[in-house]
Formats: sequence, structure tokens, C-alpha cells
Amino acid sequence: MSDEIDFDEILGKYHSDPYEYVDIYADHTGKIRFLVEEGDSVEAVSGEWKHIPGTPLFEITRERNTKKITATTNGVVSSMRNDLEGRFVEAGEKLMTIRHPLKKKEIIESILKEVLYIFPAPERAKYFFSLDVQSRIEKKGPRAVSVKPGDEIIIMSLMKRDTPVYYNGEKGVIHSVYFQPGVSVDKGAPLIGVCPTDKLPLIQKIITRVKADWDKNKELGA
Repeated sequence: MSDEIDFDEILGKYHSDPYEYVDIYADHTGKIRFLVEEGDSVEAVSGEWKHIPGTPLFEITRERNTKKITATTNGVVSSMRNDLEGRFVEAGEKLMTIRHPLKKKEIIESILKEVLYIFPAPERAKYFFSLDVQSRIEKKGPRAVSVKPGDEIIIMSLMKRDTPVYYNGEKGVIHSVYFQPGVSVDKGAPLIGVCPTDKLPLIQKIITRVKADWDKNKELGA
């Protein structure tokens, strides 16, 4: 992680294109029927208990079993593989892209992902912090938890088996947590972002600069 960051370049990129482009894939083999069109607005799951499902995106049918896939992020359908309508697709086939407007908090997290050490999920599975780490997070928050290579910090739950996951990145403190306990995470998706303790002032500088810049531009109507 470098101490020198070109804030103007980074912030300029987000001002010119303040979106995240979320690709949607088929989760298994089946016949596709789209339920949205390009340009449609979609909503993510909502409600106090996340009980209101997101906008239906498509149906995928395999062996007469039809599964409806709903949006997990809000935004606009920016592109679609209309050529796949009514056809069988393989698992992992890209079906559409949703253009999600980034909020200030999301932009900060996106920038931090470029400078923190990101520890990814080794497999598609559900994850939990180890009991010791979870206890420390509940008492003082994740940034009070120091980690070093070899530490058992996360439990992976896969096929009804719990397996310890050992940290193998830079020594530091847990700055950001990207998963929800018990919710499936895709292989390679970030689990935590770790910051070496001597870099914490740099991280705070990033957060302060982005907040100030974003608020100023919002006031100016930019």
C-alpha cells in the first residue's frame, strides 16, 4: 500500500462514472426466460427484516423445476443477452449487467478495496468469524482485532461441514467486513479488508477527503 495516492485522479474517475456494474450469471444449467428488459429499473431486497424480495430478473428451468432469480442490488439493467431468451445455458453464463448508482459510503469502500489487503473467500460457501474473533468484534468492533498470517479467524460452512480458514495476508487490523454471517459468499469475493496499523492514518485521510469532496460537489450540484 503506497503512502502516495492521487486523490484527484481517483475522485475524478468516480465523479465521471459514479456507478458499479454488477454482472448477473446463471447459477446452474437451465432454460432462461427473462423477466426484465434493457433500461428497466430494478430494486434490491428490502424491508426491516429483508422480507421484501428484489425485482424478478429471470427464470431458469431445469428438469421441470423453475427458479426465479431476483435482484440483489438496485439500479438499471444496462445490458442483456437477449439472444439467450428461451435457450439452455450453462452455469456461469453471463446474462445481464445492472448499473448500480454508488452512494458516498460505497465509493469510500470501493476506494479502500484498492488500498487494503483483501482476504477472499476460498470457496462458494457460508462464513462466520471464529468464536474468539466474534467475541472481540462484539466488544470493541472489528478495528480492535489484530490478525497475522496463520491466525484462525473465519469458519467456512460448506456441505454441512465447518472448516477453519487461516489468514494468510498482511499483519494488521480488520478494517472492513464484507460478508454477513451465514449468507453465501461467492468464491473469490472479499471477506475482510485488513490494514497494517501504520497505514491507519492514510486510510482515515482517504475517508475524510472523499467525504469532504463528495459533500462539496453535492452542494454545488455536480
